[in-house]
Amino acid sequence: MLRAIYFDAVGTLIHPQPSAAAVYAEVGARHGSSYRREQIGQRFAAAFEKQEMLDRQHGRQTSEAREQERWRDIVAEVLDDVRDPAACFAELYEHFARPDAWTCEPGVADLLANLQREGYVLGLASNYDHRLHAVIAGLTPLRSIQHLLISSEIGWRKPAPGFFESLVRQAGAPPEKILYIGDDRVNDYDGARAAGLQAVLLDPAGGGAAGTIRALGELSLTPRNRCAHPGA
Repeated sequence: MLRAIYFDAVGTLIHPQPSAAAVYAEVGARHGSSYRREQIGQRFAAAFEKQEMLDRQHGRQTSEAREQERWRDIVAEVLDDVRDPAACFAELYEHFARPDAWTCEPGVADLLANLQREGYVLGLASNYDHRLHAVIAGLTPLRSIQHLLISSEIGWRKPAPGFFESLVRQAGAPPEKILYIGDDRVNDYDGARAAGLQAVLLDPAGGGAAGTIRALGELSLTPRNRCAHPGA
């Protein structure tokens, strides 16, 4: 019996447009980098995983200072051949704070509006920082979102129990009456389930496995206060 539905942000409701690799390549080139987009994609994945490992080692505690440090280190590792690392980081950091750097998944506006009409509490809960406020405020399809939970502001990154405990308090509903939808199995699906929430994994390559959907349009919620997608 659901009362609240929360979504992950990046990779679930929103995506960088152009891609992060394309933006890094363009900004990097202006600052003297010779890396191609394909190289940047590989370097970004490695740098991102390195920061994920550091956060795991520190119990996934975070803050605004830690998030800025995380992104400064990622940019420095990905674009290690620029003339002015500080200026390059500042340009990239500001770019991804702008709503026009992001695009919503097709059909998001209608999906959220329909869920709001059904009476669900709608929220967005993300491993991000203060920049997400401006991004979400500037994306019209997300105007139905009622609550915003950001890891840097609560001090915990997914899938830490503290993150989902904060989500439950914000939603004002028991965990079992909250559905969380995200695209990362460990951070989103497993983290939510471990905290007692219902969960659905957005996995375009999932093949319709139990508890997964391949697109947000497949989210199947029967009439208000009924169960969510089978297997969730």
